[in-house]
Order: sequence, then C-alpha cells, then structure tokens
Amino acid sequence: MAFGGPREMHQITCSECGAQSEVPFKPADGRPVYCRDCYSKHRTIRQ
Repeated sequence: MAFGGPREMHQITCSECGAQSEVPFKPADGRPVYCRDCYSKHRTIRQ
C-alpha cells in the first residue's frame, strides 16, 4: 500500500451501541471496537 493510497476497511459491530460500521484497521480479538460516534464519546481530550 502506497502512502495516501486506498485503505483496507474492515466491517465491525460497535461494542457499545451494536451499530455496523467500518474501520481502517483489523480489530484485535478481545478488545472493544467502537463506531465513530461512540469512539468520540470514549476518547480522552488531549491538551
């Protein structure tokens, strides 16, 4: 994959709301994965 090229997307089911979504990484087994909306609720604000 070249820099700036198309990303391989992976289908996921959000661990919080159950929505179907796609992420640009392969989810690790046993770790929660979130849709865009739920992820924004869980991420920490960096200052």
